[in-house]
Amino acid sequence: MTGSTPDPSPRSYPLSVSFVRRAGPIVVVSDSVDTFAEIETWLLEEASAERQMIDLLVKLIRRMKAAGSSIDRLTLHIGTLHPQLVGFAWVWSADDGFCDEVRVADAAIDSDAYKLNPLQRIVETGETIRRAPNEPSAQAEFPIMTELAATGMTDYVAIPLSGLDTRNAITIATKVAGGFAEAEIDCLIRLFKLFALHVQRHSELKISENALGAYLGFGAAAKVLQGAIKRGAGDSIRAVIWVSDLRNFTKMSDAMVPADMLVLLNAYFEAMASAVAAHGGEILKFIGDGMLAVFPVTVGVAEASRSAVSAAREAITRLEASNRKIQVTSSVEGRPVLRAGIVLHEGEVFFGNIGAPDRLDFTVIGAAVNEACRVEALTKTIGRELLMTEAVARHLAHDVVHLGEHQLRGVSARVSVYGLAK
Repeated sequence: MTGSTPDPSPRSYPLSVSFVRRAGPIVVVSDSVDTFAEIETWLLEEASAERQMIDLLVKLIRRMKAAGSSIDRLTLHIGTLHPQLVGFAWVWSADDGFCDEVRVADAAIDSDAYKLNPLQRIVETGETIRRAPNEPSAQAEFPIMTELAATGMTDYVAIPLSGLDTRNAITIATKVAGGFAEAEIDCLIRLFKLFALHVQRHSELKISENALGAYLGFGAAAKVLQGAIKRGAGDSIRAVIWVSDLRNFTKMSDAMVPADMLVLLNAYFEAMASAVAAHGGEILKFIGDGMLAVFPVTVGVAEASRSAVSAAREAITRLEASNRKIQVTSSVEGRPVLRAGIVLHEGEVFFGNIGAPDRLDFTVIGAAVNEACRVEALTKTIGRELLMTEAVARHLAHDVVHLGEHQLRGVSARVSVYGLAK
């Protein structure tokens, strides 16, 4: 974890695992004692109101401990559908009481830590796995047992959660001498069968968020999931508009095989999109070699303008770095070089659903979008990678240079265009 204050309970995760958030510490209220039967009732009734998995899990753990459970460590794992993630996990330890939520990247499934983990066995066989961490045979079979034994764990159980995704599982461990009592294991497994229904619900919601976010952008995805799905539904917003395309795309497409062109396009869009996202922008769509994004005006036009320009600077730097690493097999004249044309303009746009009744697109439209697209054509004639209109440039003090007034196709008034001062 990072932050301005010291981490009260530092934890380390593999490179393929990234921290999302933390809840806790979990405190068990001594005068509020649950029974396992009462927890089952809670899972069947009130628990369905919980919107976040981490909140639901924390409440479940608190209730299980209040009911006298000997669990000292619990992890929950769910699979997901995402271009870069294999799933999410939640890790709770009685040592500090905190519950961490983490993302697990696709690279994790190729690691030895996963291949030699009980979770991988569960995915393959669907069986429940129980081991004593301090036994040499268990440590030889699953290296994680050595780590658990070092923390004092005496018993470990990994349980598959019924549902559509075989990657959903929960693990529990205890420090109690002799391990879990059989009666407690029976009660916990019965609870987890009910809990699995909530896991499936949250997993499907997370998949919806991930899939829509990957294809629509997370801002648009949030609006769709909140119910903005009718044609014409949306809002008028002020935003700095980003329009960009790849220089010499047609020439490179004619000279390169499609597989190599995809390598270039992916490198180009990764540089553009990652820079936009890093500075608070929302990527709306890719059109051939072009990209449309917005930086909504939430605090002020000046802040949105400066964020957009910072993103453009970073994108150009990222492209330069990509050019040093790209390797293609096509026989082309010289090494292919990625260069962008980026235009920033500010104005009012309509952000919402547009299209046919059964095929909609969530995007932005308006005169400001059209003007930005017209200015983008000037990046080729002026020979600049980044151009801005006066609406954006006026907020950048001495960092810009005036490049003249230009007549845009379909726009009556001439438009002042600016670039970054060199």
